[in-house]
Amino acid sequence: MQQTKKKKYHSNSDRLVQGFIIGFLVLFTLMCLIPFLNILGSSFATPAEIATRTFIIIPREFTLNAYRYILSTPTIFQSIGVSLIVTITGTFLSMVLTAFMAYALSRKYLHGRGIFNFIVVFTMLFSGGMIPTFILVQSLGLIDSIWSLILPSAVSAYNMIIMRNFFQGIPDSLEESAKMDGCSDWGVFFRIILPLSLPSIATISLFYAVSYWNTYQSAILYINDSAKWPIQVLLRQIVIVSSGMNADATSVDVVPPAQSVKMAVLMVATMPMLIAYPFVQKYFVKGAMVGSVKG
Repeated sequence: MQQTKKKKYHSNSDRLVQGFIIGFLVLFTLMCLIPFLNILGSSFATPAEIATRTFIIIPREFTLNAYRYILSTPTIFQSIGVSLIVTITGTFLSMVLTAFMAYALSRKYLHGRGIFNFIVVFTMLFSGGMIPTFILVQSLGLIDSIWSLILPSAVSAYNMIIMRNFFQGIPDSLEESAKMDGCSDWGVFFRIILPLSLPSIATISLFYAVSYWNTYQSAILYINDSAKWPIQVLLRQIVIVSSGMNADATSVDVVPPAQSVKMAVLMVATMPMLIAYPFVQKYFVKGAMVGSVKG
């Protein structure tokens, strides 16, 4: 018995629309990719080539002087360690707090649920500001402490709302069935809710990790000890030194052109997140979309 295959016939207008969409996506991809390739190529280019060419994707001659200059800074690995500690610890703590809060606010039987949700949304629109936050951090004795880079931003209202909406999309019948089998609220959360929420967890974890890795303003405000600077602050100091300005970072004898150092700094600052993204990319779209449209 032969199965007949249905052929899809597309009109000229359909092909035109498809071609337009594909062309737009290709153009948009190139717009995002070409500047990154220019930064990467310029970071490996020689001073003479940078001086004569304004746009470099593949350098004529490769050199690692800019990266040697950055890595020769005595405190570079210490700052990377600080950033890793802040990123890992902060992401874990933020995910724990966000998941607990999101799960509680997603339950319809929680008394005062509407009030708590309103308070959370209110913080997205209005905040205490820089000076009150600094006074609070100072009064808690967190100045020059790594915790000053973690605790003030431990919970993001936006991320919490996305995770709450994701939890609301899980059928209530699963929770009811688990409780009928003798499962407690903690058991429902850890055995039912969290395993089904891997896309949301991976997405929110990526949001938090990028935020903590890019910590800059908080470090400028709360960290006075240069030994506790995260990588972003130290890279700023390296750029200032390479530009011939005064800074509190140790320089080396031979300073490469400021432009190549800036490009290398951009690569050092963004590469860890670029490496981490492919591992959560398959969850990213699903977790962000589901958590954003359901509620």
